[in-house]
Amino acid sequence: MSKVVSNKTILPAGGGAFDLPNLSVGIFLNDQPSHRFAHGSKLSVHKPLSRNQGWILPAGSDGICEYDDELEFVMVNIDDGIAAEFGLGKAFEFDPIIGDIDPLLLNLSLTASTALGAGTLYRETMQRALAAQIVETIKPASEWHAGIEDARLRKVLDYIHDNLAEDLSLSGMADIAAMSATHFAKAFKKEVGSSPLQYVIAARLELASVLLKTSELTVAEVAWRVGYQDLSRFGQHFKRKYGATPAAFRAG
Repeated sequence: MSKVVSNKTILPAGGGAFDLPNLSVGIFLNDQPSHRFAHGSKLSVHKPLSRNQGWILPAGSDGICEYDDELEFVMVNIDDGIAAEFGLGKAFEFDPIIGDIDPLLLNLSLTASTALGAGTLYRETMQRALAAQIVETIKPASEWHAGIEDARLRKVLDYIHDNLAEDLSLSGMADIAAMSATHFAKAFKKEVGSSPLQYVIAARLELASVLLKTSELTVAEVAWRVGYQDLSRFGQHFKRKYGATPAAFRAG
């Protein structure tokens, strides 16, 4: 028998068939080394999952989920109308994502799961933020690859967006592009329209703006999540771009 503790669901060992009419995101809160999964008519496969891993499943998904230990998880089902707003309606199909969850999507999912019993406006705001990030996760390169023909630069753009919290250096990005630092910097600015440093700063601040509006992370935690070790510098860059301090932006 399942039980719900706060926003968390606890299921006994075993598992079984599932049928999810809505687009859904689930996050495991404990390790499940024996987890087995089948989607639709496909054969069940051994798919170990650890805490903070989980799934993104399209609307209408069914299958089997089995595990040998008690399972703790949170799940958010996206309302059909909100999913449709972002092109993720029931007619939209994609391969299930099982395993690692994009860090921002993970944070949004955990936050959205706490809003299930909240007022309609807050719950729908969180679901919209989550749906927007699901789009980015399913089609991660669709926006920032636009107009970029050089496959080496597209590879670097993917790397930047996957590693915004890391120490991104010009030499490291040049190595990924298999270019000299000088050649890479010139090619990047010509294709993308800004220097690598300017692009990284803009991407970090954009992610920070989403986290400030959709999470309960402190300003310092947001700064760290987007790659800023210096809180003062983060505040200066943020105010320059958005015309307000991070705290004022969140409150506005």
